[in-house]
Amino acid sequence: MAEESVQPQPSHRLDVQGFLCPVPVAKTREALEELEAGAVLEVLADDPETLQDMPMLIGRGPHRLVNVREDGGEIRFLIQVVATS
Repeated sequence: MAEESVQPQPSHRLDVQGFLCPVPVAKTREALEELEAGAVLEVLADDPETLQDMPMLIGRGPHRLVNVREDGGEIRFLIQVVATS
């Protein structure tokens, strides 16, 4: 039987649908700076460029990209905030 991974529930949501890069990445960066460690940010986007740009943003910082899901043109990123001190 396959083991299911339990994903954290989002505590905050950022909807950047309708915006083109770099706006979704910039707004995500701003939102992450405002959140406490342990928070989980759900980002909803529809610009295909975010599939490349968002993982690069998260890869440069301490935060953790928990999941990326694309469904019918909507892209959902789940990001766990890690302390930055």
